[in-house]
Amino acid sequence: MKYSTWLLAAGLSVQIVFSQDYPITAVPLSNVKLQPGFWYNRLEAARQVTIPHAFQKLEENGKFDNFAVAGGLKKGTFNGVRFDESDVYKVMEGAAYTLQNHYDAKLDHYLDSLITLVAAAQEPDGYLYTIRTIFKDSTGLKDWIAGPSRYSFENGSHELYNVGHLYEAAIAHFQATGKRTFLDIAIKNANHLVKTIGPKPGQMIVVPGHEETELALVKLFRVTGDKRYLDLARFFVDMRGRADKRALYQDAHNLGPAYFQDLKPVVQQSEAVGHAVRAQYLYAAMTDLAAIQHDQPILNAVLKIWNDATTRKQYITGGVGARENGEAFDDPYVLPNDAAYAETCAATANLLWNHRMFLLTGESKYMDVFERVLYNGFLGGVSIEGNKFFYVNPMSSNGKKDFGNGEPALRSPWFGINCCPSNVARFLPSLPGYLYALRNNELFINLFADSQTEVKMNETPVSVQQQTNYPWDGAIKMTISPKKPIAFPLLIRIPGWATNQPMPGDLYRYVTQLPQSIKLTINGQATAVAVENGYLKLHRTWKPGDVVTLTLAMPVREVVAIDKVKADLGKVAIERGPIVYCAEGVDNGGLALNLRAPANQLYSPELRKDLLGGVVVLKSAGAKPTTLIPYYAWNNRGATEMAVWFGRIGK
Repeated sequence: MKYSTWLLAAGLSVQIVFSQDYPITAVPLSNVKLQPGFWYNRLEAARQVTIPHAFQKLEENGKFDNFAVAGGLKKGTFNGVRFDESDVYKVMEGAAYTLQNHYDAKLDHYLDSLITLVAAAQEPDGYLYTIRTIFKDSTGLKDWIAGPSRYSFENGSHELYNVGHLYEAAIAHFQATGKRTFLDIAIKNANHLVKTIGPKPGQMIVVPGHEETELALVKLFRVTGDKRYLDLARFFVDMRGRADKRALYQDAHNLGPAYFQDLKPVVQQSEAVGHAVRAQYLYAAMTDLAAIQHDQPILNAVLKIWNDATTRKQYITGGVGARENGEAFDDPYVLPNDAAYAETCAATANLLWNHRMFLLTGESKYMDVFERVLYNGFLGGVSIEGNKFFYVNPMSSNGKKDFGNGEPALRSPWFGINCCPSNVARFLPSLPGYLYALRNNELFINLFADSQTEVKMNETPVSVQQQTNYPWDGAIKMTISPKKPIAFPLLIRIPGWATNQPMPGDLYRYVTQLPQSIKLTINGQATAVAVENGYLKLHRTWKPGDVVTLTLAMPVREVVAIDKVKADLGKVAIERGPIVYCAEGVDNGGLALNLRAPANQLYSPELRKDLLGGVVVLKSAGAKPTTLIPYYAWNNRGATEMAVWFGRIGK
């Protein structure tokens, strides 16, 4: 079946030729150079502050020692919790991404020293799980933490989850340095897994309790070409909800099979359920399999699940996972504000999943969600300086309690469970790899940032440069410079917010539908704008130095939620461009929770280069003037009240 026919049968009006993988390919991270501007500054903070800070915290808390002790390089015991080694791998992954665009010999050598520790901790048959190696199976272990033997308690042990992050880090390191030292550790472990787990007689039938290994095995398959890794990823996915073929999970905390996305086989699933991070890692892997294996039942399931997650269970910031209990998706339209969980890790998983959905379909709505999550739900998880973090990202705060934990409502330099800081450390440096993409002879520009890349279109090198003050300004200058004149289509994403749709679906809408204001010039000449499926498609013969200027109007917009979201009834939120705004008490006389917004309130944007790393604030006049700041920047000036949604005065 041709790829295009397969997708049309699934209800997608997309023409795609047959492919062995995704029909769209991201322009690799190493081919994209950020230049001074909004994201360059954030990635520099990640390189200079976040990653060194994370390594320091891991070292201080004995996470590297676990590998040394397991490898017999020093005496000691296990420090922390069973999944801590995943955080080591994630920060190593982020460090490897930084090396791809900013080589640092000191960091390169530091990673080599860590890889030596990981290699020492790996057992001769490839098994790698430091807590079990240190305690020698059940001695000193609580069965509910790791199980009495290998892979005997997968929903609690994180054995497979850990090595999934190992694979991703090893692949990033190989791509950055060309060295096989880390990759060989990953391959040795993966070979152990394919011998140990599977449907053959004598093999174990288990699945990861915390998904991650599935998508990582697909990555390893791509790098090595070893189909056994793809087959194991498929096995793990197919075994979910299959109590007829394997034993049900032991459930030490009575979380239930839905928590593990294990209630039914994946092809029968249609809703986003359970632990939000686990779920979206699974959905990302399912999307991988749908792409590589052209599996229509899995595609159909993924489309239904995405629609549920996006149009019924997503915060205006793009955050997901409303329920603190189980860090989970709640029922449709249950989106509390002060109790919002919206874990930073879940935002990361949401980014990874939506990008894959774009690569599979070419539909702009997935990158619209990506952009919303990126600038709001994800970026809010790290401080401006880059060394303090949020685990959860609520829509409001009284400034006194840390979201139910009884602590002051402040960002933390680290947590007892460190998954969120380490996910920030690994994702931010990878961001350049999400800006551009290729499909056959088409070039996509999906995200706007000061950057430069070079791609080949029909074997002709083409340089593309962006200059912009986005997200504060809607003007984007793109210089297209092929080595020689060449014809190809350039597809520029027109964000949903610029076409009167804050997010796909009807979960949120703008109070006022404004006329679209999208201006386009090519070499200074005004050009008609025609947006198709969310993209401005320019098919012409490009010549060296051609300049495309896109200007998107950025009015301040009022947003309301569908009435089914009881938490937001009678309330309004404020956006400008891709940025969701909030009020902090520090700007508003100590108060934010009781602020009210008159209908059609006018706000004046004001660029403040001296504030919060440089932001546009919104100011309103009137009897009670208010100042709003970007949601991502809140809680960088101490504990204070904060609100995203405001009561409305009038209609």
